[in-house]
Amino acid sequence: MKKTSLIITVLLALAVAALYVLHFTGIGTGKPAAVETEPGLSEVPTGNIVYIRMDSLLNKYDLFLDLQTDLNAKARIVEDDLTKKGRAFENDVTSFQEKVQKGLITRSQAETQQNQLASRQQELEQFAQQKQMELAEENQVMLNRVLDALKTFLAEYRVLNNYDLILTTDGNSNTIIEGTTALDITKDVVEGLNREYAKSRK
Repeated sequence: MKKTSLIITVLLALAVAALYVLHFTGIGTGKPAAVETEPGLSEVPTGNIVYIRMDSLLNKYDLFLDLQTDLNAKARIVEDDLTKKGRAFENDVTSFQEKVQKGLITRSQAETQQNQLASRQQELEQFAQQKQMELAEENQVMLNRVLDALKTFLAEYRVLNNYDLILTTDGNSNTIIEGTTALDITKDVVEGLNREYAKSRK
């Protein structure tokens, strides 16, 4: 009899221990285990996280498309100007070489013209570099304007939609490796941005 009661006591003790473990770890209850935190600190927060596909946004954002069109037009003008100057220089070089070969100018005249052509070539290269720098600067300003408009819009958009975090993918690195399309807010953001841009144009 004593042996039987001892076995029952041991089984009850094990059962109580098992219930204790299950209760405080959350196993079998479908609930997460309690998170121990330092005094004064709350549990790890959870919230709504969404993302934007930046490449898709830029391809449909009217402000970016308009600014890009303007910049491309300026780039074509610069390219045409450089092409004209380059052809004129090449024609002058060819003409000079023909005169030298035919003996139509003196050695002194040849040296003078050669120096002039070298100076023109240097000026043409400097002009091309200057225009390239100007276009690069305008491109950066364009991107800054787009980014500023996006940040301003998203600051209000995030609060209105109760989002805790908005992630993005960009051309250099993909912050989002994989995500469900339900979290993709690109289309909604583009529509909102285009509405704001349309108002500003009016």
